[in-house]
Parts: sequence; C-alpha cells; structure tokens
Amino acid sequence: MNNKPLRAHTLSAAAIVGAAYAVLTMALAPISYGAIQLRVSEVLCILPYFMPCTAWGLFIGCAAANLLTGNIFDIIFGSLATLAAALLTAAIGKRKHTLANSALACLMPVVFNALVVGAVITAAYEGMNLFQHFGVFAMNAAYVGLGEAIVLYVLGLPLMRYLPGKKFFKEFMEKVNS
Repeated sequence: MNNKPLRAHTLSAAAIVGAAYAVLTMALAPISYGAIQLRVSEVLCILPYFMPCTAWGLFIGCAAANLLTGNIFDIIFGSLATLAAALLTAAIGKRKHTLANSALACLMPVVFNALVVGAVITAAYEGMNLFQHFGVFAMNAAYVGLGEAIVLYVLGLPLMRYLPGKKFFKEFMEKVNS
C-alpha cells in the first residue's frame, strides 16, 4: 500500500517536467527550432541530476515538442538524444554533488544534442550522407551545441547550485525520490 503514493509522486514529477518541456519549447518556438536554436526548455535537463525519474518526462516532452518539426528523424532521434543525456545526467547525480559533477551533468545535453540534432538538421537539408557534408554537419552541431551550452551553463548550472538549498525543492525531491 505504501508504494502507491510514492509511485504517484514519481509519475507526477515526470509528467509535469515533460509537459513543462513541451509547452516551454512550443511557446518559444521561434528560438526553439532550426539550425540556430536556443531551447530555454533545456534548462529542465538538470532535473534528472536530482530526480532520475524526470529523465522519462523530458523524453516524452521532447518528443511532443519535436512533433512541430514534422521531421520523423528529429522526433525519434532528437528525443532519444535527450533521453540518453538525461539518463547520464541522472547517473552523474548519484555521485557527490560537487561543482565539477554539476558542470559535467550540464555537458551531457550539450554533447548529445550537438551531435544528434546537428546530424538531423544536416540530413534534413543536405541529404543523408553526413560524411559528404561534414562541414555543414560540424557547423550545425556547433550551433546547436552553443545554444545548449548557453542554456545549461548560464541558466542550468546556477540553478543546480541554488535549488538544493531551497526548502521547497528539498522537500519535493525527497517525496519524488523516496
């Protein structure tokens, strides 16, 4: 009987994060999509560091947001890149919460999205042979990675250091993770 409320907190946290990701991405659509993008919703990718269950919410939220692109490869592979980054962020979160580990956790979405979304964008505009268009891929990956780095290191990293000190966040985290 005791597991039902715990599961409800976990499921609710994942669902709320997923919905927030999708809504924030779509609401800021002009800067959330394309070769040069600044997805502010990616700041939520810090949450698996504290609450691993939110990785799955990010995956579903990203898939929902990527439906607007109409690109099946973005819907599938862009969302899987977010999931892979979120799961690695959660794994890093199991370590001691130091500044170095927080910075490493922020790097996961930067790297995965730069490589995967950079490849998806290149394939969408240049064709499927990425090796033939490596320069275009490198540029797309750099643009996506830069946008990710701005969001995760300018917004995400300070939040990772700030939120654990707040009572509401500690209590919420304890309910979700217990």
